[in-house]
Amino acid sequence: MYKPLRTGSVFLLWTTLLYVTVCAWAVGAELPDFTGLVQQSSPAVVNISTTQKHEHGMKSPHGQMPEAPLDEFFRRFFGDEYGGGGDEDYDEKSLGSGFVISPDGYILTNAHVIGDADEIVVRLSDRREFVANVVGMDKRSDVALLKIDADHLPVVTVGHSSDVKVGSWVLAIGSPFGFDHTVTAGIVSATGRSLPNENYVPFIQTDVAINPGNSGGPLFNLKGEVIGINSQIYSRTGGFMGLSFAIPIDMAMNVTEQLKKHGRVTRGWLGILIQDVTRELAESFDMSKPVGALVAKVLPDSPAEKAGFQVGDIIVKFNGHEVESSSALPPMVGSTPVGDEVPVSIMREGKSQKLMVTIRELPEEEELKLASRGDTKDSVVARLAITVSDLTEDQRSELQISGGVYVESVDSGPASKAGIRRGDVLVMIDQQRVEDAAQFKKIVDGLHEGSSVPVLVQRRGSPIFLALKVAED
Repeated sequence: MYKPLRTGSVFLLWTTLLYVTVCAWAVGAELPDFTGLVQQSSPAVVNISTTQKHEHGMKSPHGQMPEAPLDEFFRRFFGDEYGGGGDEDYDEKSLGSGFVISPDGYILTNAHVIGDADEIVVRLSDRREFVANVVGMDKRSDVALLKIDADHLPVVTVGHSSDVKVGSWVLAIGSPFGFDHTVTAGIVSATGRSLPNENYVPFIQTDVAINPGNSGGPLFNLKGEVIGINSQIYSRTGGFMGLSFAIPIDMAMNVTEQLKKHGRVTRGWLGILIQDVTRELAESFDMSKPVGALVAKVLPDSPAEKAGFQVGDIIVKFNGHEVESSSALPPMVGSTPVGDEVPVSIMREGKSQKLMVTIRELPEEEELKLASRGDTKDSVVARLAITVSDLTEDQRSELQISGGVYVESVDSGPASKAGIRRGDVLVMIDQQRVEDAAQFKKIVDGLHEGSSVPVLVQRRGSPIFLALKVAED
């Protein structure tokens, strides 16, 4: 049977409802309103479509996720006459985004959006279309500068990515899957983020929904200023998974100015291979905490070699800026003008030193390739549960090292726990150069039991430091 509420219960119910309503209103009042920003900035965002001609039997050059490939979409609704397929030559079409940075028709986008396109068409918000010319593009930063023959165009307001704070609201406008002027919003998740094979770009990470076709479009702050160019996503499915990455606009505009003036981009080069300092390595180098970039190799005839850098140095400050991790160093060096002499603070054998280095231009990729390998006579080093052998002169010449020993086998023990593998070439241990198997065994015999020491190995062409914990006898 229905039982009426008492007066006190009614009052409590209404009080609760009022409280919930006020809280909901308060939360809603704190959320940003993007409508004004979109009305102001959207006209300067453009759609970019590209066409690349393929001969029959040629494969698409896209190694990464293509920009909004609409072939399947159009085939489904308009038949096989659209896009690739069949036995005839075909045109591959793709879509991306961009934004106007000057009234006379300069447009920024991603280098991978235009790729090796034979034709680039820019469609403005008022539906006008123009064939664009490539002023220049820089694949290392993934920035491209286009020019169309137009005047009095709406332009974006360029901000400063150096002012971006984690947690701040941001908004993206682009053409995901070809849907023009789609607006998505989120927050800045991190700054200065490094990605594999992207050493020279300190990305802005966001949770803004970015999908194929958004690439090259602008990332705005709440003031309506562009702070980045949407470039990449992390995805296991090919679609958005909450991790998006934008090129900082400060870097993009620096690249733009160089492309305008010279048609190419120059970057500073130090000439070292580096790795992160882990907790174990920090302990082996007698550091209080893991910080800096550990020098694993100094390239011959490089600025670093001329400045006196050595393998095992830990770079903690570059040109007055703290180096918190190895990923922080390449953007610092890359943005340094070629020819500048800058101070570099290092830790060497537990002591602080300062070196002066003159930055040179980053060479082409082919000039930076390295090699590795080895085999020969065995020598068992029981203390580390490892078997090593001397290198031949040919192997040392191939590796560009004067000493070192080849790891023939690794049993269960200190070497295995440190991560040393068969096929590694041991170049240095406890900050001492390894000349041959006999000298290596002598160094190991002299290590203090229970101590942690750094070991430098060459592995598949790349140097890497490992932390070795010497077993107690």
